[in-house]
Amino acid sequence: MVKELSFKRHRRLRSTSAMRSLVRENHLKMDDFIYPLFIVEGENIKNEVSSMPGVFQISLDFVKDEMEELRSLGIKAVMIFGVPNEKDEQGTGAFIETGIVQEATRRIKKGVPEMLVVADTCLCEYTSHGHCGVIHDHDVDNDESLKLLAKTAVSQAEAGADIIAPSNMMDGFVIVIRQALDEAGYTNIPIMSYAVKYSSAFYGPFRDAADSTPQFGNRKSYQMDPANRLEALREAESDVEEGADFLIVKPALSYLDIVRDVKNTVNTPVVAYNVSGEYAMVKAAAKNGWVDEKELVLEKMIAMKRAGADLIISYFAKDVAKWLNE
Repeated sequence: MVKELSFKRHRRLRSTSAMRSLVRENHLKMDDFIYPLFIVEGENIKNEVSSMPGVFQISLDFVKDEMEELRSLGIKAVMIFGVPNEKDEQGTGAFIETGIVQEATRRIKKGVPEMLVVADTCLCEYTSHGHCGVIHDHDVDNDESLKLLAKTAVSQAEAGADIIAPSNMMDGFVIVIRQALDEAGYTNIPIMSYAVKYSSAFYGPFRDAADSTPQFGNRKSYQMDPANRLEALREAESDVEEGADFLIVKPALSYLDIVRDVKNTVNTPVVAYNVSGEYAMVKAAAKNGWVDEKELVLEKMIAMKRAGADLIISYFAKDVAKWLNE
């Protein structure tokens, strides 16, 4: 008699598309996505970013049309980055009432009030030196920078931003911004902290889009070392203690272990930022016919969800919306 082999029949749950859908553990939906927008000053401007095909710098007069398109695709949240004409050492354009993010926010809330506006709260796009704070002795002065970041957050909230997203990586930025918002009467405005932001080569195309390349040095003294894992947990825990309502891990794809670590450590929503370099590489490979863009992007997105991301900031949001609606 032949002895019967005993082993698990895992393929039973993979036999058909319907069966696979029935047991699928993670799902993508448009409620998961935040779409980044680059807003420039001027009129009749729609410039495609050379290193990010399909991503545009748009002027304020195109904001309404953009919102209508996003709404039609089911995208419910945008993250606003401003690209001003004028810059100075203090980054004044970040916190003045007529700043580009503030003006864009007002237009969005007037035209499509249900669209959720996440305001990027940083100084690097507005400073002449391209760093995320005030420069003293050729270095970023942490505590002086906090004062301007707090002013920026309050200005953005006054303009109608639904969420404040500080990306500067200054120590103490969450607690200082939380206090400033509360004192100004914006106690119900949440903070989506860039809690874990690595000093990464994956940001290159973004700096083309936002015109925010440092004019000297780099950001390694305030952004995190890619070699460090435990440091990310210290950063995340500090931000939760200081009042953060969401935590961003940036970049996403090369740091999925960190996304999972943060998810296992805190009980706030975790946001994965699918950054510009990750976007640009896929677009370049797809253009050359080397990869199936749709299958690759959807696989990447589900990987972020599987790692523990509750939300995803992605330049692919429009593409994903079209694919999910097919």
